[in-house]
Amino acid sequence: MSRITIYHNPACGTSRNTLAMIRNSGEEPEVIEYLKQPPSRDTLRTLVAAMGGTVRDLLREKGTPYQALDLGATHWSDDQLLDFIGQHPVLMNRPVVVTPLGTRLCRPSERVLEILPSPQSSDFTKEDGERIQRT
Repeated sequence: MSRITIYHNPACGTSRNTLAMIRNSGEEPEVIEYLKQPPSRDTLRTLVAAMGGTVRDLLREKGTPYQALDLGATHWSDDQLLDFIGQHPVLMNRPVVVTPLGTRLCRPSERVLEILPSPQSSDFTKEDGERIQRT
């Protein structure tokens, strides 16, 4: 079983870059395509707690029904927001990475470097051409 899990959307460049950086560290993560296998409410709650944030931190606005559902309104409880993510997994911001060193929403993708147990095996070039130097 892998020591690292990524909640991944293969259509997202940030998520693809994050996955590639994990692999560049010599790890093969458990990849959960959350649009195909949405996490349970309990799993989402656990992820939010491990990130040290709020449920709202996990919400994605761009390209989602966020505006149509009026999720910016303050009257929604955390449980209600988690239910919306369960009904519309695209509302989950990505990628979320879990390692023995912590859990992060990896936006930008370089945030994964904070929690990888092993350093990058070589310099890394993101899809947009930006170079990430091995440290």
